[in-house]
Amino acid sequence: MAKRTSTESTPAFTALRRAGVRATAHSYEHDPRAESFGLEGAEALGLDPARVFKTLVIDIGGRLAVAVVPVSARLDLKASAAALGTKRATMADPEAAQRATGYVVGGISPFGQRTRLRTVVDTSVRAWPTVFVSGGRRGLEAEVSPDDLIGITDAIVAAIAR
Repeated sequence: MAKRTSTESTPAFTALRRAGVRATAHSYEHDPRAESFGLEGAEALGLDPARVFKTLVIDIGGRLAVAVVPVSARLDLKASAAALGTKRATMADPEAAQRATGYVVGGISPFGQRTRLRTVVDTSVRAWPTVFVSGGRRGLEAEVSPDDLIGITDAIVAAIAR
């Protein structure tokens, strides 16, 4: 069951408010047995999975960065590394990702991270008037414009999904 709310008190929504961004919070009952947090959100909210984006933390040569791709796609690590100007990228250790962002896996938002990480967003983001990303906890999505997602995170936009 999806519930639409106007405000939330996570670091992600605090960062969005401080930036003057209009964002809509959409919450749903998270099932801890869900295999894919992003697909669970898309289904619970009745959304096209290509419009819901997951926030993945990657390691680029000992530094962490963020890759944002549709939940219906897989991250192309090689393309992500190239977009960020490095030769290689791997998925970050989940504990390191949680420490750096201040969020739990499955609730990592591209906004309001403890440590601001370089960000790359897949080009498919531009296909939608608004997109959904984690609002900073499992079961909470933030609906924002692609321009706001890119602008607030100072993201590079590149073809990083396959």
